[in-house]
Amino acid sequence: MRLSVIIATKDRAPFLAHALASLEAQREAPDFEVVVVDNGSSDATPALLDERKAAERYPLRVVRVVQPNRAAARNAGIAASSGVVTVFVDDDVWLPGGFLAAHHAAHREPFLAAVSGPIVNVPSYDARPTPRYANYSRAFFCTCNVSVPRSALVAVGAFDETFNLYGWEDTELGLRLRRHDVRRAFAWDAYLWHVKPPHSETLDVVHAKAVERARMAARLLRKDRSLRTRLATGAYGPNLLRSSVLAPTWSLRAYRAVAMNERVPNALRALARAQFLDGAYTSTLRRALRTTA
Repeated sequence: MRLSVIIATKDRAPFLAHALASLEAQREAPDFEVVVVDNGSSDATPALLDERKAAERYPLRVVRVVQPNRAAARNAGIAASSGVVTVFVDDDVWLPGGFLAAHHAAHREPFLAAVSGPIVNVPSYDARPTPRYANYSRAFFCTCNVSVPRSALVAVGAFDETFNLYGWEDTELGLRLRRHDVRRAFAWDAYLWHVKPPHSETLDVVHAKAVERARMAARLLRKDRSLRTRLATGAYGPNLLRSSVLAPTWSLRAYRAVAMNERVPNALRALARAQFLDGAYTSTLRRALRTTA
């Protein structure tokens, strides 16, 4: 049973280099290929991929999708893949030596399954703690670390490419996989390290993601208004009321100023950052829901 590891990337060559290197060190790995989708990179990504492809450490396919769109990029990866099982990981991960073997073993059950494993967030590639209970996730389908039979992806139409900003495209696909009788499975030994250096998580970067995520949440809710989806996106009365009281739109500029002020105690800065991001998300979500109502 061949695995196809799909990585979508854009302008993150240093991260991608580590992810590809970790695939070279897989132990007792099943037959696998790697499909990297370059989603419009203008950095060293094309040169890196040419170099890794020439090295022939494992079968590597490179697909180029010029217009940035995570859903379209992953769909292109699926189309180019040949494996029975598709494994999705992000470009900013480090995979332990037994990662692919763990996913492979989890698909020996006689039913279709979306297999996920612990995602351990770390600040650097040197930090490699073992998973703890806090790393358990009930998420059905998160493309940072999930595998599923390719046939199931094709049967439900793969990713919805109208999710053209950050967030929720994997959740929406997961909803359709559930309806296709794909079960959820969690494999503790299929864990990975998700590398998030502090310099890559600046307030402006995370704020932009929060705004995009809110807009895509409204798109998801337009397709599915179930309680599960409303709870996941935060689009339910008590949560929206809480945010409007604690982080009203008029307060966001002040929260941001405190979060950016290095003379303010770290604990207070962290609180202000959290309130700013929460308010940015929920205020954008409310506007988007009014627009799509």
